[in-house]
Amino acid sequence: MDEGTELSMSIAHIVQRLKGSHLHSQIERQAKDCLHRPEIKLESLKEDVRSFLKTSGWEKKLQNAIYRELHIQLPPSHPTAPLEHLKEPLAYMRKAQASWEKRILKSLNSMSTELGVPLARKRPGAEQKELTNKWNEMGTDEPDLSRFRPVYAPKDFLEVLISLRNPNHDSCEDVSARSHWGLIQVPLNVRDIPQLRQAHAELNLSSGQLGIDDLAHVHPDLFENDYVQIGKKVVMEQDSAAAQQYSRRGCPTGLRADLWALILNSTNQLQDMMHYEQLRAGVIQHNLLVDNLIYKDVKLTASNDDYYFVFEDFLYQVLLCFSRDTAVLEHFKYNSATPPKSYLHGKVGDEEYAVVYPPNGVIPFHGFSMYVAPLCFLYNEPSKLYSVFREMYIRYFFRLHSISSSFSGIVSLCLQFERLLQTHLPQLFYHLRQIGAQPLRIAFKWMVRAFSGYLSTDQLLLLWDRILGYDSLEVVAVLAAAVFAFRAENLMEVTSLASAEVCLFPLLDLCVLRCVSNEESISPIAYSQKARNSFRGASTLSPPPHPAR
Repeated sequence: MDEGTELSMSIAHIVQRLKGSHLHSQIERQAKDCLHRPEIKLESLKEDVRSFLKTSGWEKKLQNAIYRELHIQLPPSHPTAPLEHLKEPLAYMRKAQASWEKRILKSLNSMSTELGVPLARKRPGAEQKELTNKWNEMGTDEPDLSRFRPVYAPKDFLEVLISLRNPNHDSCEDVSARSHWGLIQVPLNVRDIPQLRQAHAELNLSSGQLGIDDLAHVHPDLFENDYVQIGKKVVMEQDSAAAQQYSRRGCPTGLRADLWALILNSTNQLQDMMHYEQLRAGVIQHNLLVDNLIYKDVKLTASNDDYYFVFEDFLYQVLLCFSRDTAVLEHFKYNSATPPKSYLHGKVGDEEYAVVYPPNGVIPFHGFSMYVAPLCFLYNEPSKLYSVFREMYIRYFFRLHSISSSFSGIVSLCLQFERLLQTHLPQLFYHLRQIGAQPLRIAFKWMVRAFSGYLSTDQLLLLWDRILGYDSLEVVAVLAAAVFAFRAENLMEVTSLASAEVCLFPLLDLCVLRCVSNEESISPIAYSQKARNSFRGASTLSPPPHPAR
């Protein structure tokens, strides 16, 4: 397919999607209303209407909507290609994902049967009233969750990824013996250090960075003042592309919420607030089995975190509404996964009576709530928090728990992490492998959560700035490898998996930018004193003074 055909197909696809959007009807209405304005002339009608839409800001809103579509649409392909091949081109990946989905659904159905808890039920009137009254205080409720267990944990998912094999690939053809050292044995192309440096040029420490206070040519105070002023202009211009480029060097604390919402094109207009209220009503009217999984996960993770336990109520509100949001199903058009289905009672196997369960098609797992928790530092309005989280999920987070060959998918991130260590720190990798402490078994839990719950909040938000700025999760794999590099000397002395984990814990004093920047990346410099200083007290957001519950 030539470049012109691909472009035409992309334009047609975006036009088709936007035609049914609320923005399209708004712009259409504005264009009709402006016809009564005196500056609109019949002889130059088209140009005058365009000029009006531009000066009134609607052209910019349309550009942002198009920019969002470009980030979530499937890559151009042959028009006769099956949809499943577009979602995931590799057959063995599709097969593995389908098998994993069956396993998850079987676990959920078994739990429902064993506990005698239906997948969904309508709440009695008294229960609806009680939930309505305590909607903002759900954290005070202490339901009995002892019978419920997470459907799966990250370590279960890792075992599935380790077992992945391409039946058409002969591993004997691998050039280096190091290829067999790692746990991930699939032939995917991932970037090496020179390619990463080229793709992430803005992370070079010779230019100013928010989140690091030295090694720049400009004094930190001067840089930050000038950088904040530029950020304010970006927010004022309301340009998603400019905001994304700006965030590559970090977002100022006071502007981060606006910049992230702008990058994600999360507007939180009246219709977004109404949509959130409809989801809230759905939560109040019906109880789902997955609600208990959400409660359990929040109790096990965020409620026991010094940074996030104060946001327990917000987490329940957002995640319960998220589970009911059928708009999330849109992301399955480009996700390798397929939404799970359940059947009405007595109609098992009859597709006419099949329904997606839960309604958003996403079964929460252990640690899922940590995708939301850091956002609570940025947004105190539930509907705004919800809309930003949903966009973050359908752009990035879904890739961390689905099997695919995407360069930002968890399989590629694991492979990239292992190859970085194998290439630049082979002695360390071999030592850890020999003592039964495979690096990926330690780092996987960091990566599957995008480091949420492991880094201090200010450092985590700086990391997520770069995820949004580069529209890629690759920086997560680079940071995971850099952590090992910066603790290499100590790790060479450990003799077991347990001692290796102790050596790497905690990460709360880690300075993210020193780790992932070009100058300090995975290389022999990791053994230097300057590199070891990257583990320093860089936190500016202090944890709440109250002890974790």
